[in-house]
Amino acid sequence: MNREEYKNVLANHRLPLDALRSEVDPGRFSFETTADMDRLSNEMIGQERAEKAMSFGLSVEQSGYNLFVVGPTGTGRITYTQNSVAKLAGKRAIPADWCYVHNFEDPDRPLVISFTAGQGQKFRREIETLLIDIEREIRAAFSSDGYSKKKLAFMDNFRSDIDALWKKADAFAIEQNIKLERTQSGINTVQLRFGNPMSVKEFNRLSDEDKERLKEKEKLVEEHLQETVRQIQKLEEELRKTMHKFMQETAANAVEKLFKPLKEAYKDNKKVISYLDAYFQDVVVHFSFFASDNDEQENIMSALAGSKEKQYQRYTVNLFVNNRTLDGAPVIYETNPTYYNLFGKVEYQGQIGNLVTNFSFIKPGALHLANGGYLILQASELLQHPHAWTGLKRALQTRKVYMENPNEELGIFPASAIKPEPIPLNTKVIIIGSYYIYELLSRLDEDFDKLFKVKVEFDTVMEKADENILKMANFIKTSAETEGLMPFHKRAVAKVIDYSSRLVDEQSKLTTRFQDILKLLVEANFYAKEAGCQSVDEDHIFKALKEKAQRANHVPEKYREMIHNETIMIETDGSRVGQINGLAVMGTRDSVFGIPTKITAQTFAGKSGIINIEREAALSGQIHHKGLLILTGFLSGQFAKNRPIPLSASITFEQTYTLIDGDSASSTELYVLLSSLAEVPIRQGIAVTGSVNQWGDVQTIGGVNEKIEGFYHICNEKGLTGEQGVIIPKQNVRNLMLDYEVVEAVKQGKFHIWAVGHIEEGIEILTGVRAGSTRGEDGKFPAKSIFARADERFARMYEMAKAERVKERNEQEKALGTAETAEKGERGS
Repeated sequence: MNREEYKNVLANHRLPLDALRSEVDPGRFSFETTADMDRLSNEMIGQERAEKAMSFGLSVEQSGYNLFVVGPTGTGRITYTQNSVAKLAGKRAIPADWCYVHNFEDPDRPLVISFTAGQGQKFRREIETLLIDIEREIRAAFSSDGYSKKKLAFMDNFRSDIDALWKKADAFAIEQNIKLERTQSGINTVQLRFGNPMSVKEFNRLSDEDKERLKEKEKLVEEHLQETVRQIQKLEEELRKTMHKFMQETAANAVEKLFKPLKEAYKDNKKVISYLDAYFQDVVVHFSFFASDNDEQENIMSALAGSKEKQYQRYTVNLFVNNRTLDGAPVIYETNPTYYNLFGKVEYQGQIGNLVTNFSFIKPGALHLANGGYLILQASELLQHPHAWTGLKRALQTRKVYMENPNEELGIFPASAIKPEPIPLNTKVIIIGSYYIYELLSRLDEDFDKLFKVKVEFDTVMEKADENILKMANFIKTSAETEGLMPFHKRAVAKVIDYSSRLVDEQSKLTTRFQDILKLLVEANFYAKEAGCQSVDEDHIFKALKEKAQRANHVPEKYREMIHNETIMIETDGSRVGQINGLAVMGTRDSVFGIPTKITAQTFAGKSGIINIEREAALSGQIHHKGLLILTGFLSGQFAKNRPIPLSASITFEQTYTLIDGDSASSTELYVLLSSLAEVPIRQGIAVTGSVNQWGDVQTIGGVNEKIEGFYHICNEKGLTGEQGVIIPKQNVRNLMLDYEVVEAVKQGKFHIWAVGHIEEGIEILTGVRAGSTRGEDGKFPAKSIFARADERFARMYEMAKAERVKERNEQEKALGTAETAEKGERGS
């Protein structure tokens, strides 16, 4: 093709300026700065699918319809989830209060009682007042004159009965001539003679028979005395029981009236009535807690049973969940979902070297606080804590919150000494996580889909419609007011929206990752404030973007430096056979950039096919290897319809030492193979990116903006010639949001962007030679075209291979004939 034809080819595929980026006209906004803009409602932008799913999931009340919010960070998923839940929670009823109380039948199993919101605190105060009144009434009852008189009467009767028994014993002893003497050390018997105590001399003068008779009488008196003591002990036991019963009756009569108002107030709550009955009976049984007769006895009781405060703890109420201050259903966002933070725990207290606990040490977890409302969790945080996910599933399945020590079965100290009664659970759980975690749980946990039936998916892009552009402007206004930034001029607003399209590499889309937009707003505000401006303008947006790129530009600058000093050899001028500049995208944590890579190919006669040097060196990924197999399919389809192609070729990415993957260079590799086969040079000032299929159609790729800008910077540093540029797939034109510097270079004719749809279009731009990919009626490609020259090369290879096969066959036949002759000679001899 002549020079004029080549110019037409370039012009036909060269992209116009308006195709290189899409820009919002500031004139479309009716405000001058965002301060003048009417504020819209703070609704979610560009997430209609997520909004519908969220509304549905939060509204369904059946079990299992918990929500899993999926999406990348920075899309506003957490904020939107919290706002959506809070909005709905405000319309729902306030859930019940929950109280733990002492179980008088089984202290190791504390009981839980529910109350309407606000009643839990009231009940606790009533029980506190009841305890005070009980102590007062019992003390008053045991200090009353009536109690003292009746107690004295019991004692007088007891002493009268005792005195009667002793009198009877004394009379019996006298009948036996024996006198009883009661002392502090015991009871002594004294023998009498004529009514007077018998001396030792008188006793010794008695005959043996008299002595024996006296001993028999003394024995009878001792037996009678023992019986008297037994009767006295029996009277003492009866007195103790009578007095204890009397004191219990006194305590019961004193406090019974205190329980009646409470029973009447809570007559509809069976658990409260049952608790009050047990409370009353326990107070009557343990009246001594409240009625110590003196300080000494009180000290003894305290030493035996613990302090009075600890004795009284059994009669208190642990207000476990208090919803009195709520205005609607609770919304709990638990940022540290450990097992105990979710399910609560039983705390311990040191006492004389031991750890003790009771129902008053039971503390709630996030599930208890969110009961009757909503619990929001981060999946990544939840799955980091042992037992938390398993415990959450169990709670949702059983619809009860059990308070257990997950390490108890392992014997890890401390083991819980009490097992609180579980609380019924009615909570909507919303987990926020990534696509990876969602897929992982869905695939590996069979219960996941049963418990989290609603997927709320946040997209990273939205349509660049007028409505969304206005919402984005409203977001800028709202963010400026919230973060304390200056107003943004409409020119700055337009550039921010342009930047939003660049973030998603799509002219007709906007990003929904508002965190990235907010960072730009804050940084642009800084430079505007530094310049002493009253509002943020487009210049400040440009400076913020430039400075942001500069901060993350260390690695790409090092690459460019190596290319500039020819450590990495990249040519941007001249022509070479079997050599082309491909484009790749590299990235660091905070930067993505494009770099050119030299790709070379050598073709020669043989049978090994296309050798991928990267694959042989274990530096090629599966997708890249697939791309090379597609090249084999294309070449076979074009040149091996009537004869095989005895091709051997090697292809490689020069000076690359890391893994290469992806198929975005497959069209580039096909161009360099055709160049080598046709022995036609490729212009080195043109870089190429694009995938290709077996029909030669060029397919879309990713990172097109970074690739173009990366090659432009290399050409700019080496010197722009006006003939340099990049070939991209035509499907990628909609992805162009190029930097202003590149657009300006294209405007001045110093750099060019071409878009192609087929491999023949690209090869013509690269070589200036007609592709000629269509065979004529004679079955041949057009003369002197790329495909014709490649076909002729294949024909020569085929003839060479054919001649080689004939030669090999002749040598085999000659060797076979020599062997047969030798065999015949052996037979003849």
